[in-house]
Amino acid sequence: MAKISIKGYSWVIRGKQRRNIIKYIKDTDTPTQISAKSGYSLNNTSRVLNEFISKGIAKCLNPKQKTGRLYVLTNKGKAIKSKIAE
Repeated sequence: MAKISIKGYSWVIRGKQRRNIIKYIKDTDTPTQISAKSGYSLNNTSRVLNEFISKGIAKCLNPKQKTGRLYVLTNKGKAIKSKIAE
């Protein structure tokens, strides 16, 4: 597992939506699945996922598709998620 990024970890825990949404990203999930599990709107979930991508916390496996995009946590994201779960 990647070493925890203090800057990334701090950024995630400062935002309630970010902190909650990262908990609901499993192996490969669509924004709709993450939204349903987290209770946040699809718009908010998609915005947070895009922020995660820009920070290197998550990545989209099929970015060229318009619907059914699959997201996974990077090693950095997995380390942050595991630290939050402690």
